[in-house]
Amino acid sequence: MVDTDSSIPKDFYSHFKIFHELMAVKVKDILLISSPYDAFIMEEDGSLASRIINEYSGLNLSHPPRVSRTVSASEALSILEKKEFDLVITTPHVEEMDAFSLGLRIKKIRPEMPVILLAHTTRGFYPPPENIDSSGIDKMFIWSGNSDLLLALVKNVEDHLNVEADTQKAKVRVLILVEDSPVYYSSFLPIIYKEIVKQTQQVLGVGLNEEHRLLRMRSRPKILLVNNYEAALALYRKYKSYLLGIISDTRIPRDNRLTDDGGAVLLSQIREEIQELPLLLLSSDSNNRQRADQIPAVFLDKNSPNMLSELHDFFLTHLGFGDFIFRMPDGTEITRVSDLRALQATLPDISDESILYHAHHNHFSSWIMSRSEIGLASKFREVQADDFNNANEIRHFIISSIQKMRKWQQKGVVAQFKAHSFDAQIMDFVRIGNGSLGGKARSLAFMSAFLQEAPHLYEKYSDINIRIPKTLVLSTDEFEHFIQMNDLRRFATQETPDTEIAASFLEAPVPDRLVRDLTAFLAQVDYSLSVRSSSLLEDAQFQPYAGLYETYMIPNNDPSLDTRLDHLLAAIKLVWASTYYEGPKAFSRNTSNQPQEEAMAVIIQELTGEAYGDYFYPAISGVTQSHNFYAVSPMKPEEGIAHIALGLGKTVVEGEKTMRFSPRYPSMLPQFSTVDDILKNSQRSFYALKIKNYPECLDFEHDCNLVKRDVDDAEDEFPVMALASTYIAEEHRIRDSSSAGGAKVLTFAQILKYQTFPLPELLIDMMDLARKGLGCPVEIEFSVNLSSNRGKKSDFNFLQMRPMVADEDRLVVQIDEEDIKNAFCRSQRTLGNGRNEKLADIVYAKPESFKVENTVQMAAEIGRINAELVKEKRPYLLVGPGRWGSADRWLGIPVQWQNISGVGAIIELRNSALHADPSQGSHFFQNITSQGIHYITVTEGSEDFFDWDWVGSFPCVRETEHMRHVRLGRAMIIKIDGRQSRCVMVKPR
Repeated sequence: MVDTDSSIPKDFYSHFKIFHELMAVKVKDILLISSPYDAFIMEEDGSLASRIINEYSGLNLSHPPRVSRTVSASEALSILEKKEFDLVITTPHVEEMDAFSLGLRIKKIRPEMPVILLAHTTRGFYPPPENIDSSGIDKMFIWSGNSDLLLALVKNVEDHLNVEADTQKAKVRVLILVEDSPVYYSSFLPIIYKEIVKQTQQVLGVGLNEEHRLLRMRSRPKILLVNNYEAALALYRKYKSYLLGIISDTRIPRDNRLTDDGGAVLLSQIREEIQELPLLLLSSDSNNRQRADQIPAVFLDKNSPNMLSELHDFFLTHLGFGDFIFRMPDGTEITRVSDLRALQATLPDISDESILYHAHHNHFSSWIMSRSEIGLASKFREVQADDFNNANEIRHFIISSIQKMRKWQQKGVVAQFKAHSFDAQIMDFVRIGNGSLGGKARSLAFMSAFLQEAPHLYEKYSDINIRIPKTLVLSTDEFEHFIQMNDLRRFATQETPDTEIAASFLEAPVPDRLVRDLTAFLAQVDYSLSVRSSSLLEDAQFQPYAGLYETYMIPNNDPSLDTRLDHLLAAIKLVWASTYYEGPKAFSRNTSNQPQEEAMAVIIQELTGEAYGDYFYPAISGVTQSHNFYAVSPMKPEEGIAHIALGLGKTVVEGEKTMRFSPRYPSMLPQFSTVDDILKNSQRSFYALKIKNYPECLDFEHDCNLVKRDVDDAEDEFPVMALASTYIAEEHRIRDSSSAGGAKVLTFAQILKYQTFPLPELLIDMMDLARKGLGCPVEIEFSVNLSSNRGKKSDFNFLQMRPMVADEDRLVVQIDEEDIKNAFCRSQRTLGNGRNEKLADIVYAKPESFKVENTVQMAAEIGRINAELVKEKRPYLLVGPGRWGSADRWLGIPVQWQNISGVGAIIELRNSALHADPSQGSHFFQNITSQGIHYITVTEGSEDFFDWDWVGSFPCVRETEHMRHVRLGRAMIIKIDGRQSRCVMVKPR
């Protein structure tokens, strides 16, 4: 009995890596030796090289060979002495010697290289004269002006050269053609090749992208041409396990003489050994049809006017290239299916009698084999119908095997979206359009493929689903079409408020074709969606554009498909619109890029998390970086850092309160040193998506349905129970359990201290893998779904990856005692490396009037001062308390990039007014470091120092309610020693 639930080993599945190894020996260079007359005859309708190229491109085959021509035998031999060729084609009449003598001379120079004789007639050449040694000619073909012969000739040579390796590597199928007449096989072989290539292309066209379709063409059946009984029998014995079928003429040589029934004897002998192998008997004598019936074999009359259609029918009906036709044992047709997906869907409705009939005759394996699913077909052939207890077990075995194969096959593949063949259950990563995926989607696609090359990761964490959420990408050409159709490119250069740009985009129609594709997508997808940007420049090294474009999260669970489509289209349009918002344009001005050059792809991705009541969110969202800019002993910069939070990732990427830890030292938490520190620094709120009781018109101006919840409101929900500790007020103690009575505090102790989920170790392995893939320090965004059910795995979701700028190759900067003595600012926690003598302006938050509740107003005031300094082309030093760019106004001044686009260096003050942890995990921080802007943290009251009196002594250029702009007489000198993260700002002399 077969275990119908057992997994098929992955090496049974002909995943795409194996296709790269097939057809290793290619005919790339051909030497054609012909007299001028023969060349004229063959090239009357175009050059031989052009004909070969046309045949290749007409059948969508890759890499046509190059053809070199010479007219004399001596010149040909001289060329072969100097240059490597893969094939020689010679015509009968060349200068200095006959073709047979030339073949012998060529074999002395290149014994293994095939030599083909291409003649206009067999007269005088076939059979070769008895006194002539013909061993220098491998095969003879007859040229009749049919350019298809050139393709067949080249492909047949390649098949003979590759068949042994490809059958062993990938169990590629073999079709044997037995025909002794050069006239017949020269006309018949092109027909077979063209048929088999077209049929293979047709069955491989479903659900694959163009690259993989071309690769899988390499697994098409090999056609082996032989001209006598003994050679055919030898090939049959050698490739018996890989046979697709055998086609034989009735009259073939046997025992060195032409026999009238040699082919029939051959097929009869084979039929006794293999009952179900497709056999085709050819003959010019229609009386041999009875002999074919006795074998039994299909019969084809060479003189039939319908020979082509009959051959086509043989390929479809007997070799498995057509539809799979479900029949009853008496031959009655029930239904037919065209692909594996349809076969899987139809099997539950097929009667037991039909399934048993097809299983006993190996019809399933033969049909699947023709689709190049060699591993799956081989698995089916390893079992017999009698190995199962009943037809239902066979049905379940086939369905589950196809399901597993299709799912594994899609891993690491970016498939082209096709409405008729899209399957949301199987396809993990699909695209609409042929343009670029954009930076963010490109990194996801790379990591999706790269993870498939790391099976050790899945084995090590076998109890965790390591996955990339299901993804659909609208490529950049969809953006370009939308922009051009609605005349929206003007916003790239115009100074227009973001709200007006958004309104114009929302009013513009989307192409009907895209609407139809998205409708087909949503018809199968009802999970919540994250609609994210993926611009051409986004996540590029040294200019990541992190967080500058819009992201929207939509519930996608309205009963009305039209309503869900409206929500999705609005989100897509607004992501497109953000291409031309002021923030990205201001960032571009600091780079060499022009806004009009930008193009936006859109990622429509499964939102990760679980539903808890009216809300949807993951247990953990986070960012991990392979370089830690603020490493303290025993941590090392190259060991990395992680920031995690409860709920959706907005908390982390916008710089709000998070848990910061080193994956190498997860229990070392300086910010949690005391109970008071824990109470002060722990996360008190989180973001979730509201998925119930929401208005039909989503509020896209205010994060759609994203809501900020207090941790206390969710203390009965599983993530909080799994991640929180309890504060025992009367003991002023924190207990690492959420079950005790008392206020809940997010310490993540179960993860970081007790390793109930191996997040630190997994982050180390993921960073190592990603760094190897990108070849530089990386930043990864991720989320974790913790399972409350012991029988269900938890999920680690890989959301995004981008390169980091870590300044590892540093110039030596010396800071001496004289610098320290004359400094108005000193810091022990600094990003960057180098020397800057270009800044003479300082913009700072006035310490005497600073109040944290006014930080939003301060951001606007900085923006106005920044605009004036940008016009004057004067970069400046910006100074203020707390985290710059944090979305949480209580942690720092919430500036956006357009507010500070002219800044040259930034000081983040930690003092009694604001003592937040230094920035590191936010998008804002990533953009600052990528621009090479020096970022200095000054902790007042420590060894760090900022001379307020000296700065305040300079004349004020501009002043607002909360900000002041002063100008020095000459530029300050900023020195940063990146090796020790030290900085001094020296007063100008």
